[in-house]
Amino acid sequence: SIFPSVLKFPYGGSGSMNSTPRSDQKRNRFLNQAKAPSGSKITNQDLYVKLKSTGKKFGGTFFFVSPTALILDLDFAKDVFVKDFQYFHDRGVYCNEKADPITAHLVTMSGTKWKNLRTKLTPTFTSGKMKMMFPTIVGVAEEFRKGLLVEAEARGEVEMKEFLARFTTDVIGTCAFGLECNSLKDPDAEFRRMGKKALTLSTMDFLRRILTVTFKDVAMKFNVRLSNPDVANFFMNAVRDTVDYREKNKIQRNDFMDLLIRMKNAEPIEGGVRPAPTRSPQQCEFSTRGFDRSKRTHC
Repeated sequence: SIFPSVLKFPYGGSGSMNSTPRSDQKRNRFLNQAKAPSGSKITNQDLYVKLKSTGKKFGGTFFFVSPTALILDLDFAKDVFVKDFQYFHDRGVYCNEKADPITAHLVTMSGTKWKNLRTKLTPTFTSGKMKMMFPTIVGVAEEFRKGLLVEAEARGEVEMKEFLARFTTDVIGTCAFGLECNSLKDPDAEFRRMGKKALTLSTMDFLRRILTVTFKDVAMKFNVRLSNPDVANFFMNAVRDTVDYREKNKIQRNDFMDLLIRMKNAEPIEGGVRPAPTRSPQQCEFSTRGFDRSKRTHC
């Protein structure tokens, strides 16, 4: 590994990459030292500039109570992401496959499970496979063009943020789930409503997320759920029903769902039983993350 077993942190002493600070005293010392002259806590950018000025390749800080490495050198970052990636693939993100299966996707999983899933999913993201979906996206774009003209003629002006959000919903729904969401025609379409619900956090949702970040082991012990049960059930059922329908009717489409079905059918049968036919957590992740980022890019 390119890192020593114990990292020396300029703010708060030393600590293992995978352990919490040894005492509250060290954590408090970090908080006291990480102050700007005005008395306010420094930003991540301030911390980066300060550590960069030392000429070191990396430094460290605390993410809540966990010591975290901050890479400062571009070549060193390349080592982390390429050469020594086998040591850094775990993101430390909460994932409870048993109590909250929708959270068990490529971004949150770790160790052997992450490696196996990545090996299976990587072939689905080649440039050739992505190009196969382009005609599908063009079809949704044509519906977007028609709908935009209708909205403009009817109202004189169009709220582009909402309209682009509906366009993104239809693209993701069509490519990732193989569903005609029709949110461009119906703003209150079920897929659109569930997409909004997945991105809307209540106070309790926020507190649960804080718990999973600061005390991950405690959250695992109490089987804390991050996903909304209604949203999770909707996505799981949508994927299962789509897969069943396509397999029974021998339907093939050039979309992400079709790639996952092929991947599932290529897996070996264990004990006379074919592996579970869906990768619902992957579609859910692509839907929520992809929706928000794509919408912001379009806007």
